Amino acid sequence: MPYLFTSESVSEGHPDKISDQISDALIDNFLAFDPKSKVACETLVTTGQVVLAGEVKSSAYLDVQQIARDVIKRIGYTKSEYMFEAESCGVLSAIHEQSPDINQGVDRASEEEQGAGDQGMMFGYATKETENYMPLALDLSHKILIELAALRRENKEITYLRPDAKSQVTIEYSDDNVPQRIDAIVVSTQHDAFDSDDDVMLAKIKSDIINLLIPRVKSQLKPELQKLFSDDINYHINPTGKFVIGGPHGDAGLTGRKIIVDTYGGKGAHGGGAFSGKDPSKVDRSAAYATRHIAKNMVAAGVCDEILVQVSYAIGVAKPMGIYVNTYGTAKVGVNDGEIARKVEEIFDMRPIAIERRLKLREPIYSETAAYGHMGRTPEVVTKSFSSPEGTQVDKEVELFTWEKLDYVDKVKEAFGL
Repeated sequence: MPYLFTSESVSEGHPDKISDQISDALIDNFLAFDPKSKVACETLVTTGQVVLAGEVKSSAYLDVQQIARDVIKRIGYTKSEYMFEAESCGVLSAIHEQSPDINQGVDRASEEEQGAGDQGMMFGYATKETENYMPLALDLSHKILIELAALRRENKEITYLRPDAKSQVTIEYSDDNVPQRIDAIVVSTQHDAFDSDDDVMLAKIKSDIINLLIPRVKSQLKPELQKLFSDDINYHINPTGKFVIGGPHGDAGLTGRKIIVDTYGGKGAHGGGAFSGKDPSKVDRSAAYATRHIAKNMVAAGVCDEILVQVSYAIGVAKPMGIYVNTYGTAKVGVNDGEIARKVEEIFDMRPIAIERRLKLREPIYSETAAYGHMGRTPEVVTKSFSSPEGTQVDKEVELFTWEKLDYVDKVKEAFGL
């Protein structure tokens, strides 16, 4: 019997995502000036206020207040009527030194024996459903908000948009898990106050979303996915009504509260650990990237059509507790999932230091991950510039989203005889 599945996304101007982006901008700046930095920093945003807290072990000295303001400005909180504005908001720092009790379990005489920064389990997932091996509902939810932000910055076709927004897509699947149609799309977008009454305002916003935004999203998709858009989609546009008060003035934001948006939209599984604000010694982040890398390369190599990969760690211990694989009955290699997991363990070194080296995670690559998902993104090489309070400038050429590369497909094929 057909079934429905839903995923959501939130914009870069959502309060929780503002927090994520500030935390990851701090990570990038610390790593730019001291690649050995150990950082775990959280951000709280609310009306006119930013609070930074956490633990750092680094030789770098940063102007954390200015870094936070730069992020807020880039997102678009630049007007006093938002009640949260880059230049005027307060920024309080309560960052202190990392506990030596934690550090002794991570730093070792031999880098190869570097222990995991915490216990826990991390999951990676991939599916043939989309070109980027991501669940379709989440991929569309992200695309809707990326285009909405582009329309806001262009400020031509739609001139009333403010930074805060959310999206949600519900897809109908057949019994054999193939997308059949889009059942519903939800978009809630913050906007300027209108001179007209609420009904006229809502009608204008709904018309613009359906007739301007959705066609831009649809045009990016392959023909077979464009066919999923029909005249029967149930649209809910700003369903609560007026949405003028938003951002941190409407809701407080915290780092790490959008972990499902950051990963697979509810598909597969999640170990519970957030990513933003954590350096790569924290396996919550690095091992989640590594398991995504495994999953994507396994599906791309033809081992299966869908896969979930789990890895688990003990704090201070380099070798994982174990690797688990579930191919949901889609394996094509004539062995069971337990055997597939053992081969994965042979192909991919999952010690924390090996993950850091393989995916180049000690580079300042994290700001770009902090909105619109950490997975399913396009790897690219960019040059980034960082300035210290003393006036030192560092220019770094870095590779973004290395865990999305299909650089292990040949190794996987060889291991499985494909």
